Amino acid sequence: MDWLERRAITWLLVEKKKGEVLSPINFEHLLDEVRMGDVLLVEGRTRVAHAVRGITNSVWTHSALVIGTLGKIRDPALRSVARSYLREDELEAPLIVESELGCGTIVSSILRYRDYHLRLCRPQGLSYTDARRVSTYALLHLGAGYNVRQILDLARFLVPWWAVVPRRWHSSLFEHNYQDPTRLICSTMIANAFNRVRFPVVPLVVQDEGQFRMLQRNPRLITPRDFDHSPYFSIIKYPLLGEDDIGFYKKLPWSEQGLAEEARDSLEDCNIMHVKLDQPELEDSEEKN
Repeated sequence: MDWLERRAITWLLVEKKKGEVLSPINFEHLLDEVRMGDVLLVEGRTRVAHAVRGITNSVWTHSALVIGTLGKIRDPALRSVARSYLREDELEAPLIVESELGCGTIVSSILRYRDYHLRLCRPQGLSYTDARRVSTYALLHLGAGYNVRQILDLARFLVPWWAVVPRRWHSSLFEHNYQDPTRLICSTMIANAFNRVRFPVVPLVVQDEGQFRMLQRNPRLITPRDFDHSPYFSIIKYPLLGEDDIGFYKKLPWSEQGLAEEARDSLEDCNIMHVKLDQPELEDSEEKN
């Protein structure tokens, strides 16, 4: 079974060929502005990322927690553990903690995502002390396994499988007696870290006797897109091309070749549909003549 699982993970982690298309973000600018406590969203290219995209209906298929540079880790033991995950050329770069299929929860350099489409989600008003507590929580979970079963259960909750799948086949992952704190997925680990300081991601707000109360949602149901949608996280974008001044778009180096290939395909489909919709009117006019 271990051999079969390794083969399956290897197949799921195969990346699509990126080609010559550049990332739409200015990575160097992002690198200068990133800070401890930020959540980095990644548009993945692997087969498992494609599956997550379909399940969550979002381009953001992976999330990671920014913990700052290695020197920001005060605890010598935690700093030593984090150091063991890094190469020499990564020691000065901003670091992230992420839960990854095939690796579990690890420390990585943010440099690994240089060529990816990224977005920063910054928790609004998070104090430096709590940002450090969030980072420490993530570091304490280094080595935790990746919960593949949780991905399957997200599909059960986010896609209406119950319409066709018998109840007796439904998973029991989210039942009250199911506990497996040593296995996480990327967004669950981060949600748990913010829960430790009672910082909301996508809380449930209820009104009781004229007063509002907030309830934490199950962290196992949090997906990368929730950090993008949360009203408590600011969305920070660094476009590769473009400035903040008015009319910057007039200076962009647009190609003379017209639409991108996928846009041309979409336009052709629209034209075909337009012809089909117009066809009855043409036939009616011919009959009148």
